[in-house]
Amino acid sequence: MLLMAAIAYIVLQRAIINQQGRNSLLAFAIGGDWKGKLSLVLDFIAIPLAFVSPWVSIGLFVFVALIWFIPDRRIERVLEKRGD
Repeated sequence: MLLMAAIAYIVLQRAIINQQGRNSLLAFAIGGDWKGKLSLVLDFIAIPLAFVSPWVSIGLFVFVALIWFIPDRRIERVLEKRGD
């Protein structure tokens, strides 16, 4: 389920950027989106890893959840710079 949520996030993000254009303010603010890509990769790795080591797999899922608790201020920073 977490993998599907990560895929949905990436798809939604790309759809919004495609609608606004590649040179939009949102596209500039998102940049490389390391959190989204990292979440997708770790969730994908954790699924087959559950057959080898369930505890490591659970640890990866918990890590992904924890990195999303850190606020993402990229959009806020871009909007503040634009307001100057």
